[in-house]
Amino acid sequence: MIKAAIFDMDGLLINSEPFWRRSEKRVFSNLGITLKDEMFEQFMGKRIDEVVATLYRQFPWSGVSQKEVAGQIVEGVIQLVLEEGEALKGVYQTLKLLKHLNIKLALASSSYLKIITAVLEKLEIADYFEVVHSAEFEKYGKPHPQIFITTAQKLEVDPEECIVFEDSFNGVIAALAANMKCVAVPDPEFGEQDKFKIANLVLNNLEEFSLAHLEMLNEGPIGTKEPKAN
Repeated sequence: MIKAAIFDMDGLLINSEPFWRRSEKRVFSNLGITLKDEMFEQFMGKRIDEVVATLYRQFPWSGVSQKEVAGQIVEGVIQLVLEEGEALKGVYQTLKLLKHLNIKLALASSSYLKIITAVLEKLEIADYFEVVHSAEFEKYGKPHPQIFITTAQKLEVDPEECIVFEDSFNGVIAALAANMKCVAVPDPEFGEQDKFKIANLVLNNLEEFSLAHLEMLNEGPIGTKEPKAN
């Protein structure tokens, strides 16, 4: 029985993936490093400190620490979130549906907590979530499943009672490894999408998600009608 839904954030709830690319390109350009667009898909869903560490191994720089570089990128993303951030299609509709069905909601993101806070403020959705958790407090980020396991513990539900909404392949791997069902909402910008078929359900956007999908994932009726549209 599905008792909880766990949402990723970047690229799923908010149009922030371009913000990460813009901020990372700017910061690394200042270090004399040019990042190519095709590099960013492998970064999706990962913690920024892990991304910076990977890039340092490929393009070692001097004069500024990896922690400082990550901090500069984070501050750039926050600024763009507050200036330009918008909810992606279907976010409010899906949150309202699940809340109406008394399903516990959580947000579990690879972003630092300060970015999560900025997004929740910008989109005005903080009240939907019983638990908000960042991978910065875990030893390993996605695709390691620990962020989702910890979030389930905070919700006081078993992993197999959770569904996860994810846009990144690293996040899908993490959700399935945590023994949770996964709804993938991949960004069509990032090439071949066949790999997302490992998820339990693949959608083009959250607006497509319905009570029928939830009952299919639950393998039985939820027992409550969908809320009326505003």
